[in-house]
Amino acid sequence: MSNVLLDYNIDYSLSYGIDNIVLNEKLIVPIKRQELCIMIAIGAKEPNIDELIRIFKKPVKLMRVDEKYIQAELQYLSLKKLLYKLANNALSNIHEDNENSYIINFIDDLLVFCISKNVSDIHFEALDNSIVIRVRIDGELNQIFRFDIKLFSLVSSIIKYFGNLDISQKRMPLNGRFTREINHKKYDIRISTMPTVYGESIVLRILDNDNIQKDINLIGLDNNTLKIIKESIQLTQGLILVTGPTGSGKTTTLYSMLSSLNSKNKKIITIEDPVEYKLDGIMQVNVNNAINLNYQTVLKNILRQDPDILLIGEIRDTESLQIALQASLTGHLVIATLHTNNAVETITRLLDLQAEPYLVATTLKMILSQRLVRLLCVNCKVKDTSSNYYLHEGCEKCNYTGYKNRQIVSEVLKIDETISKMIANKESLLEIQGYANKIGFRRLRDNARELMDNELTTLAEILSKV
Repeated sequence: MSNVLLDYNIDYSLSYGIDNIVLNEKLIVPIKRQELCIMIAIGAKEPNIDELIRIFKKPVKLMRVDEKYIQAELQYLSLKKLLYKLANNALSNIHEDNENSYIINFIDDLLVFCISKNVSDIHFEALDNSIVIRVRIDGELNQIFRFDIKLFSLVSSIIKYFGNLDISQKRMPLNGRFTREINHKKYDIRISTMPTVYGESIVLRILDNDNIQKDINLIGLDNNTLKIIKESIQLTQGLILVTGPTGSGKTTTLYSMLSSLNSKNKKIITIEDPVEYKLDGIMQVNVNNAINLNYQTVLKNILRQDPDILLIGEIRDTESLQIALQASLTGHLVIATLHTNNAVETITRLLDLQAEPYLVATTLKMILSQRLVRLLCVNCKVKDTSSNYYLHEGCEKCNYTGYKNRQIVSEVLKIDETISKMIANKESLLEIQGYANKIGFRRLRDNARELMDNELTTLAEILSKV
């Protein structure tokens, strides 16, 4: 059963004056006023109708909803009431001097909440008649607020103002950033806008330098993987690749590598699109296609800067790969990302980008492929007696998802002399995989299965991510 509550613009003023504890005890959510009654969502518990009429001072119409959706809706009720009040005040004072202050407070209160919940991204989406706000926690999107579409233009204008963007531009994508100090700590907020059929989609990415500059020993890699990475990044030249889909934690891994390499006697230059986190002592170049400062332009000139180590945010095409290979062949350690499914497939991808097999064989030193898998919430996980594995139940602490926090699962392929010869001789992927298996190569799924065996995640989560 899908969560029908997400389809309603809930009137949170119906909850004003009613203690949140009462709503939680009775597992009810007032949704909207109708002509003769108030529509109320109820869970499995059968309510006392007379008592509901006394509480809401009006006849009630009941709509039965899965109990877990009621609990999820009530979880952040105080925030939703606050946002609802600020939104209504902003629309009621739309031509007054204090209109902007309500929307600024709306954005700021939302940011404070999101930072307290370790939210990575906030999505503001314009639909046919609603603005929907969703947040990404542990890689999963959760809708937390839905309101009348009239609010969207006010939110859009303030966010663009924060980022020094053109408030009137709604037909072209825009990118910007702003800084907010919350609880005596500065956060960089990256803005991305995109025109859609109904208006715009605006995404705010919350960047926290404390979370990105992590010790490589503490990011969750297993001991064998960690040993191979540490050995590989100490090389003076060669190509190291970190692969995986968007949102698989590649940036954290890359920056942890750089942090362990960063020293006064090495020059490290990064090429990123965009630079998300600023690192002390490292020269970071922000790609800017608007002024033709693209990957190719930077890469063609970067070796004149006499770097020891290069980080390329992403190898995107044949030209960027050729420059990366040449740099790694001429006395530079090059660390880069590539979008591939697994470590061994990465070799095929490099050859598909028209890299000469002998060049790949000579320069490639290590491939790390990774994913992020959600961990079971320790507060509510329950053992399934039939399978002896744990299940995700869902509780207030995990937003009723059953999962809280994430863990890297990875596979690392060290390119030894035999694999180099196999690449140079154009041997098949199957043959390379067979040799890797013989020397103890552990696949992503092996690493993920270990998490499940240690009662840290579920089979469903592994199958969805690996």
